[in-house]
Amino acid sequence: MPPERTPKQGLFKRLARVEGQIRGIQRMLEAGWECESVITQLVAARSAIDGVASLILRNYMSVCFKDGEATDCSNVESLARAIAIWGRVDVRE
Repeated sequence: MPPERTPKQGLFKRLARVEGQIRGIQRMLEAGWECESVITQLVAARSAIDGVASLILRNYMSVCFKDGEATDCSNVESLARAIAIWGRVDVRE
């Protein structure tokens, strides 16, 4: 990963929150909560994970593209692969 501009502590805090959400979902399932409530919490957890991924990708782009230009072709390829992995999109030519 390229040098960071997004503080890791913020990412760790968000991931800890997701971890707590997942534990809460496990407790809900153990307690027999209704499906709609469990799904609502799963959607919230997925949204939180998407937020972390968005911050990481945004950071990657800000490092790879300084002043609107790619700084290194290998970084651009790496960024394209990261986006493809997250979005499950094929970026090969």
